[in-house]
Amino acid sequence: MVQERTEIGLELEEALGEVLAHVRGELELPCRILENPAADQILSVRKRLKLSRQKFADRFGLDARAIQDWEQGRRTPDRAARVLLTVINHNPQAVVQALAAE
Repeated sequence: MVQERTEIGLELEEALGEVLAHVRGELELPCRILENPAADQILSVRKRLKLSRQKFADRFGLDARAIQDWEQGRRTPDRAARVLLTVINHNPQAVVQALAAE
């Protein structure tokens, strides 16, 4: 049974074709790389906001122990945490509002 190809199916085919072309080196796709924030950068954001580790964690839905480990260089934030920290750095109120809306 052959069904008509849907618009979403065609879009997926096109996207997968782009991925394959990129893998083969035939197409350059745009990307955005988030660098790991240095321990002192994380600390400076928290200090700029005048929050203790616990209050920073509570306000932004993070783990206080993780923040401590990041600031002391024992661990680095994963990709999602790096994105969140970037938003906190640029617009902390947006994160507070988004979390309050839940």
